[in-house]
Amino acid sequence: MSQVILRYAASASRIPRRKLHTSASRLSDFHFDTHHFVQRLEREGLNRAQAEGIMTALAEVIDESIRNMASNMVTKADQEKQHYTQQVDFAQLKSELLLVSKNDLASLKGAHDALQTEVERLKARLREEVTRTQAGVRLDLNLERGRMREEGKKQELKVREVDTRIEQEIAALRTGIQMSKATTLQYLVGFVTGGAALLMAYVRFKS
Repeated sequence: MSQVILRYAASASRIPRRKLHTSASRLSDFHFDTHHFVQRLEREGLNRAQAEGIMTALAEVIDESIRNMASNMVTKADQEKQHYTQQVDFAQLKSELLLVSKNDLASLKGAHDALQTEVERLKARLREEVTRTQAGVRLDLNLERGRMREEGKKQELKVREVDTRIEQEIAALRTGIQMSKATTLQYLVGFVTGGAALLMAYVRFKS
């Protein structure tokens, strides 16, 4: 420790001498007993001049440190001002956020309404397409049914024509058969009559 003190003493001997205020306001601000510190340095083997030089150097360092700390410290008024500024900034930011939120909500609602309108329009269009398709299918079915009825009627007429033709053919065949029977019967009657006449003539000739 004595070597450290000697180095401080050597450095302090090169510092210009200033008047040391042992009872000034600086000591009350520092709350540091400089006189007791000088006496302690003297007990460590330093003379009065070296001890006071070291004390002066320390006082200047401490004073400069305090000034630097004071310059970096914020006063209560500055703190209140900064707090008020922060509150104003926060209120402005809150208002801007609320405005942006309202605008976004309005935009979202507008987009939702537009989307719902588009969905309703698509639903209506789909219903129209379904109705049109159903009407087309019904029309096609009705046309097909009509065509099938027409085809059925045509087939029925053809069947009737065939039946009529068959009946006519059968009737003609029956007439032909009846005529053939009559002709055959007439032929047989003529043949029998002729044979009988010949037989009677033969009998007469013999007798």
